[in-house]
Amino acid sequence: MDEAQGASHASSRHMRHSYNICNTRNAAELHTPVLLDECLDMLAPAIESPGSVLIDATLGMGGHTEGALRRFPGLVVIGIDRDPEAIALASKRLEGFGPRFCAVRATYDSIGQVVADHAPRGEADGVLMDLGVSSLQLDDAGRGFSYSQDAPLDMRMDPTRGVSAAELLATAPQEEITRILRTYGEERFAPRIARLVVARRDARPLTRTGQLVDIVREAIPAPARRTGGNPAKRTFQALRVAVNDELAILERALPAALASLRVGGRLVVESYQSLEDRIVKNVLRSGSTVSAPPGLPVVPDEARPRLALLTRGADRAPASEQEKNPRSASVRLRGAELIRPWKEHQ
Repeated sequence: MDEAQGASHASSRHMRHSYNICNTRNAAELHTPVLLDECLDMLAPAIESPGSVLIDATLGMGGHTEGALRRFPGLVVIGIDRDPEAIALASKRLEGFGPRFCAVRATYDSIGQVVADHAPRGEADGVLMDLGVSSLQLDDAGRGFSYSQDAPLDMRMDPTRGVSAAELLATAPQEEITRILRTYGEERFAPRIARLVVARRDARPLTRTGQLVDIVREAIPAPARRTGGNPAKRTFQALRVAVNDELAILERALPAALASLRVGGRLVVESYQSLEDRIVKNVLRSGSTVSAPPGLPVVPDEARPRLALLTRGADRAPASEQEKNPRSASVRLRGAELIRPWKEHQ
């Protein structure tokens, strides 16, 4: 079987699995969207008029999209996701909304092309991004995202493309593994973990999440293992980010999203770890500040802010939501309104 046939076979197998899930599980019961009302309140002034277009750039199982379609009866939502299982599950969940919902399989840094191809006016009124790994991916042990269940060491959001976590660990030099763990997981014991990964892979291929968890536990000193939750958490986060190129895609997606908005449109972003939030904060802060040197008697139009921030810092989930939905504990919510065209902003 050649590479193309293998990818096609894997995609077909995964899609069959997806439709089985759709038929046997209720997506609404599986997924509680984080800060749904807060996100929709922030987007509302831009998307409440009939015919408005919202881009759900991280569709997942469609929880935020369903909430938006129910609350705003004239709204059209275009959902983007790279995961074929998410596309299948969300499409099944949202089929009752008919042409008001459209799903596009892509990475969300392609948002400009998606808007050009699918938005009636070639621009969006709102963009929502709910970053990181989805509940669907995390809860399906076979995807290899979770350190709490033994499974194939995969971690690809699109399981039909790219290099898996197992393949990355099998081929990357020790220095590169150290860099990944330190940069994307902020893991202070990165050199120790990387050294042990290389030693173990030389004796036996690392193909299971359980093997990696055991390596991390052995590499991290006992006192450090007793605090901060599961010691493998940062390693798994780092590998997931690296395998899926998440930060580079986010860096491209944010300006692309802003360039796709009409003036008066709004961008709302939920992030769950500091690296993501730092990128979001920097883009929004840059767009909301005067770019001219201080002391000018008149600020040129091109130096005026493009964005008006909708949050002071980042909003967090209240204790009541954290109790109902533990995954909301780490969320940071930021938003901005486009007040000048972003296409001119370089």
